[in-house]
Formats: sequence, structure tokens, C-alpha cells
Amino acid sequence: MSTNLPANAKPFEFTGNAKEWFGIWIVNLLLSIVTLGIYSAWAKVRTKKYFHNHTIVEGRNFDYHATGKQILIGRLIVIAAFIVFQVAAAMSPFLAIILVLGLLVAFPWLIVRSMIFNARMTSFSNVRFGFVGAVGQAFLVFIVYPLLTVLTLYTTLPILDRATKSFSINNHKLGQARFNMEVGLGPFYKAFLVAIAWIVVVGFCSVVVTGFSFANFAYAMENIEHNPEQGASIIALFYLIFFVAFLPAAFIYQALTRNAIYNNTTLDGGHKFASNVTAPKLLWIAVSSMVVVVCTLFLMLPWAQVRMARYMASHTGLIPGGSLDDFVTQQQEAGGAMGDAYTDLEAIDVGLPI
Repeated sequence: MSTNLPANAKPFEFTGNAKEWFGIWIVNLLLSIVTLGIYSAWAKVRTKKYFHNHTIVEGRNFDYHATGKQILIGRLIVIAAFIVFQVAAAMSPFLAIILVLGLLVAFPWLIVRSMIFNARMTSFSNVRFGFVGAVGQAFLVFIVYPLLTVLTLYTTLPILDRATKSFSINNHKLGQARFNMEVGLGPFYKAFLVAIAWIVVVGFCSVVVTGFSFANFAYAMENIEHNPEQGASIIALFYLIFFVAFLPAAFIYQALTRNAIYNNTTLDGGHKFASNVTAPKLLWIAVSSMVVVVCTLFLMLPWAQVRMARYMASHTGLIPGGSLDDFVTQQQEAGGAMGDAYTDLEAIDVGLPI
């Protein structure tokens, strides 16, 4: 399959298959149910390890080194903190407010710890990743910027997205080699405006063709008991328009920003990356997979996951700045042993989706 990546790019490859992954997935699911969710920590590790191990570039694969115990400890800490908060809130609303403020202060620290954990537990060709982001920077990106985004009625959402991506990528390293993303706001706002334009055009065409309006929708919701058939049809039309307008917009934004990020990210040593995913293809894979998954009562979910992973990998490339063997050897010698030096606190996952 042609990916149309640059001629000097080495494409990533996902070598997993749906049949093999289904066997792992169904065992993960059943054991998680039987153990009332406890095994889900080990299931997460098996999932990450499978997809990492089967993602390859130039004959070298990724790996994931966390254990189920580390994941479980992190989750138990989160659950215990939630219980403490609920008890404190029941005892004293003032104490609950104090705890919420404390959480706002602790949240950036937790994000940084989570990113450090996930980086150190991931490796490429036996070289561990690392993360060196500062808590103060995390507070700005994950607390201040989101508040400003809300206050500006989400018109600054691209600024928030760029800041988040920059914080993550520019603070990651592979061994001792740093990643560097150099993308201005232009590509993010371009993707944002194109996605908004799609929503506006679809909405306008829908109103012209169907005569639909939010007033009709509100009226249908208020009078659905008196005229259920008409109300149901108007509600169904609303969700159809919403689906056609917003789902493609999300994939348009994802495709355009992903390409801009990968095509402008480098790794010390002169290594570059490339990406050429397209919104129509992403949308087709997502929607068609969703239909198949729903029709098979989610039994085809592993197939859908493998399908998406294979597409994303094949449309991502590495442009080496020199010998990859020399680079890997250099990083192994410079800091290979450092990745194994964890403290007990660092070696747990607090479960944040970062």
C-alpha cells in the first residue's frame, strides 16, 4: 500500500493482527469482569505491551515495561483520595472547598508524574524514553490556559492545543536525545477554521434542505408526549445533522494538526518525522469500524483497533539523520541504565489520561 510519505522516510509498521489481538482482548475483558475490575490494571499493561511491541520502524520495535501492580497501586491511591474527598465534603463544605483548591495545586504535579511514569515505562529498541517537564509549566498549560479558553468562548482553543502538544513533545527525550516541535499557531488555527467552516456549511445546507431549526427541536422535546412520532423524527434528524457536522470536523482537525506536528518535529541527531494522514480516510475507518463493532455487539472491537493502528502507523515515517544503529548504540551507552533507576513514588501510575 502506497503511503506517499517522503522518499527518504522510513514508514512505521504495525504488525499485529485482529485474530491474535482478539485472544488477548477477550481474556482481558473476562478476567476484568470476574475480578470486579481489579485485573483491568494488568489488562492495561497487556494492551499497551501488545501495541508497542508490534509497532516497528527499520526493524526496531517499541516496548512497555510497567507492571499491573504499579497501575493498580496508582488506581487505589486515586480511589482512596476520592473517598477522603467525599467524606470531607459530607463533614464540612468548607473543608471540601479547601481540598478542591489543593487538588488544583496538586493536579499539575500529578500530570508531570504521570508523564514521567509513562515515558520511563516506554522504550524504543531497548532505549528508554524520558520526560523532563516542570510543574510550573504544567500549571500554566493545564490550569491557566483552559481557564482562558473558557473565558474567550473557546476561540483560543488552538492556542491551548498547541501549548499542550508543545509541553508534551518538547519535554520528552529518547535516551538523552531531546524531541523538538517547531510549529506556529498558523496550522492549528487553519485546522480549527476549516473544521468550523465544515460545521457551518453542513448546518446551513441542512437548514435549507430540511427546514430544520433549533426552535423545531425545542418544540419537539417539549411536546414529544403529545406527538411522539413527529418528535422522534425531529430528534433523529437533529442527531443525524450533529453527527454529519461535528464528527468529520473532529477528524479534519485531527488530521491537519497531526500532520503539522509530525512534519515539524525533530529528534537530536538530525532525525525528523513525517505524517500524511487524511481526514476522509480517518473518518471512513472510524465510521465503518463503528458500524461493524455495534452490529457485532462489540466483538469486532479488536479488529477495529488493529485497523486504525495499522493505518496510523503506515502513514507515519521516520527520516533518519544518520545511522539508526549508531544512534541507538550511542543512547544506550549514554543513558540506558538511567531508565531503570526509579523511586517507589515514581514507579506508580496515577491513572491520568496524559
